[in-house]
Amino acid sequence: MVTPMKITIQDCPAGEEDEIIIRCKQIDEQLMRTIYTLKAGRDKMTVSQGEKMFQVPPSDIYYFEAVDNRVYAYMQKEVYETKYKLYELERRLQYTDFFRISKSTIINLAKVRNFSPSFNGRLEACMKNEEKLIISRQYATTLKEKLDL
Repeated sequence: MVTPMKITIQDCPAGEEDEIIIRCKQIDEQLMRTIYTLKAGRDKMTVSQGEKMFQVPPSDIYYFEAVDNRVYAYMQKEVYETKYKLYELERRLQYTDFFRISKSTIINLAKVRNFSPSFNGRLEACMKNEEKLIISRQYATTLKEKLDL
């Protein structure tokens, strides 16, 4: 049985910081996802391209890939380097739309157009920017469970 949730929004006086207060009987995974979604909407991630550094919202990132001990953030058309290791990104983005699909790749599920079966129990993710990524068999089972496939 789904318990109804009351939502109250109040105007904040000028000069006061925005604040979200959550009152609940227990914190479950859905609530944690909601909290991280709210937080991620305002968070920015520092990435670099050559000598230039940029602040980008994680929601704009299609996927992260580790290549030669470096981790790259792939956007719709641009590629940036990030200082984080994949395991750090996986932990930081744990309750968001990001999901690890192989030893070297984490994708943003919100940027996936569709999934299709591939050989040997793997899946292929076709991203909204037309890139195709292979989801290894090791992670495909967990992804299917997560997406109720």
